[in-house]
Amino acid sequence: MRADRFISSRINFKGKVSVWATAISAFIMIVAVSVASGYRKALRDAISDIVSDVVLTDTAAIRLSPALDSSLAAVSGISSYEPVIIEAGIVRSGEVLEGVVFKGVPSLTERLQVRVPEKLARKLQIGQGDSMLAYFVGEKVKLRKFTVAEVYTPTVELDEALIVYCPLADMQRLLGYGADEASELDIRLTDEFRTREGMGWKAGEIGYTTGKFASASSYKYANLFDWMQLIDMNVVAILLLMALVAAFNMISGLLIMIMRSTPTIGTLKALGMDNRGIARTFLRVASRSTLIGLAAGNAAALLFCLIQGTTHLIKLNPANYFVAYVPVSVNVPLVLATDILAWVVIMLLLLIPSRQISRIDPAQSVKGETL
Repeated sequence: MRADRFISSRINFKGKVSVWATAISAFIMIVAVSVASGYRKALRDAISDIVSDVVLTDTAAIRLSPALDSSLAAVSGISSYEPVIIEAGIVRSGEVLEGVVFKGVPSLTERLQVRVPEKLARKLQIGQGDSMLAYFVGEKVKLRKFTVAEVYTPTVELDEALIVYCPLADMQRLLGYGADEASELDIRLTDEFRTREGMGWKAGEIGYTTGKFASASSYKYANLFDWMQLIDMNVVAILLLMALVAAFNMISGLLIMIMRSTPTIGTLKALGMDNRGIARTFLRVASRSTLIGLAAGNAAALLFCLIQGTTHLIKLNPANYFVAYVPVSVNVPLVLATDILAWVVIMLLLLIPSRQISRIDPAQSVKGETL
């Protein structure tokens, strides 16, 4: 066993406050990363539910065919796609009228059964099982009587989220579409391409491959993607700040330990150990204490994320934050990368106080103390 490794195992780190500060910093870092990931996931999922990641349209109706399926299969990064029909309408319940967007989707199959958002249900004072009249204005005004099958709560509160989901077949009959026709094709991408640049790139590739017009939701909701980018910048600032706080606390703890161990350092120098070996000894002790603090902070942060993710304990105002609660999403690789980055920053900064060891004169420091 190397001497510095053996000696470091016999030295106890006295800076308990520094360990606690590291744990608190790690807790804040992991929570910040998880909340930022949660926001990104919640907003992108909500946007995908409303307009999908990429929308494929044509000058007329989109006709489903094996050729179109083959074209889409040739594009990497597509998770799924489905035909939909979008049509504006006016709904009525009693004396209350409200303009909404009807979205015909293939996942609903019961005729004239609809899913309405909670916000609309409150305005119309309707619930599951109630009837709702809908007017569609075109060359002629068409009337349909729907039954509310479900009242759903959108993940994100957006004005455009006032969407009534209904069976695709109902909208095809209403607008005179064939069974293989739709107004657009909603395309979901895999997570690696669900960024502003990824969506734009894939929209261009899909449009070129299919010969139709493809638009990315990142352009329509550019303000939300700008907001997510601002969140990422804030998270980076928090990570750097917390890493520096933990590092400076560990620096103070290491300096105190070096000062208290001055006779020990003098003895080691007298026995022939060089400054680098002694510095490695104390850095090993500080590293062990840093890892303990990071582990404690990680455990507390993951427990918080578990509680918040299952109970939604901390609420938010959707008018300001788009979501009704603080969303969390634990990205394990990102958490590990955060821990590694924090450890590296702390250990690099600890090289500064370790230079104090070279200034200790063994002739003056040795007073008969041993390890």
